[in-house]
Amino acid sequence: MRRSRPTRTLLTALTALTALTTTACGATRQPNDAEPPPAPRNRPTTSHPAPPQPSSPSPADGTDVGACTDGNCEIAVTEPVTIYFPAPDDAGRATLSVTKVGPNEIEYEVKSGNNRSTGGAEGPGQGCLTYLRDRGSGNSCGALDPTRPTPRPGAVVIQATTGTDGTALLHIVSP
Repeated sequence: MRRSRPTRTLLTALTALTALTTTACGATRQPNDAEPPPAPRNRPTTSHPAPPQPSSPSPADGTDVGACTDGNCEIAVTEPVTIYFPAPDDAGRATLSVTKVGPNEIEYEVKSGNNRSTGGAEGPGQGCLTYLRDRGSGNSCGALDPTRPTPRPGAVVIQATTGTDGTALLHIVSP
């Protein structure tokens, strides 16, 4: 079968274009040790602000120690303070005495009837939970989430969490 001249010319041109395109796309430049590295391209940059630091949650009752007299409060303290609230199972009054507050630090004592419990924590995000019952109390200290603790039947729950700025967050939760 014999092809016409325009067809042959067209095929030759397509073959040449294909070869040129393949060569141009496949060519890579090898670095030469004698040449300095290419200068970085100047591109506009955008600055991104640092991610916001988690802030201390605002306590529901602010710094009002009087809000704790009913046995349910969330307050911030920056200095030693004494708080009076109902003891568990209507056993009179209980006392929470914060004896030390500082950056990442809190110490306190809880008294109710013949029961006495002390707690203290140091370090970012550290704190203590005290469970005050009519026949005893118990503490657990370590890393704590500063959110409100869960009420417990027959117990007053006290949570004290340290703050980096010297403000401690206190929760008192009655059943």
